[in-house]
Amino acid sequence: MPITHASGTKVHYAITGNGPGLVLVHGTSLDAATNYGHMVEHLAHDRTVIAPDYAGSGSTTAPPGVLTLDLLVDQVAAAARDGAEGPVDLVGFSLGAIVAAAVAARHPGLVRRLVLIAGWTHSEDPRLRLGLRVWGEVMDTAPDLASAVAPLLAFSPAFLSGLGSEGLAELRSGKPAPGTRRQIDLDLRIDIRDELPRITAPTLVIGCALDHLIPVENARALHEAITTSDYMEIESGHVVVFEKPMELIHTIRAFLDAGTGGGGHLASE
Repeated sequence: MPITHASGTKVHYAITGNGPGLVLVHGTSLDAATNYGHMVEHLAHDRTVIAPDYAGSGSTTAPPGVLTLDLLVDQVAAAARDGAEGPVDLVGFSLGAIVAAAVAARHPGLVRRLVLIAGWTHSEDPRLRLGLRVWGEVMDTAPDLASAVAPLLAFSPAFLSGLGSEGLAELRSGKPAPGTRRQIDLDLRIDIRDELPRITAPTLVIGCALDHLIPVENARALHEAITTSDYMEIESGHVVVFEKPMELIHTIRAFLDAGTGGGGHLASE
């Protein structure tokens, strides 16, 4: 379902189910269907699930020039308002967690509860920058190699080994979203530290203990910066939506269904 954003871009989103609004925000190189398609049926039986594609992914276009966080925030907020009545629950993965956090900070009346998966607060961590830069540079210079580098960064060793040779070949055959390179450039410019104290919605931050792309210390720092947040870790690589989808679904539903939240501690402590 397309809507026209104030920037002139067409923002596309899928809508499934009935009930309170639940907005799912995808990560870099993905679109909503790739990121969350296998999870929607488990979330939509008592909710209206709204799954937007932001600029550079799916059928949503991006204006020329540098991709900005402001644009993605505005696109997701517009889809949330168009697809649901009243406040929504908001779930974001990776870059989608950054977008979701900024939506909650800038539009507090729009967000009832917030889940941030494999997110971070800023991109100054040298390890984080190295991974993102390598991913982007191999996309520019050696696309076939990029199809190997991306999984090595995105998944845990045990998960990749468990796919076997045929599974790995199928994984490598997938094509990244057309705006991936610009999204990686945005990843490298992220700094939402000043916005995080403005989040008032009860929040669950989920870290991935085996994350090679966004080291889990970054998710812990995200939790520490949001006073209304609980925190837990899942034993997974970065792309927990594929490695541990049912555990993630259970965790999201338990938090969204709960009547209270906030003030939690590290699950691994």
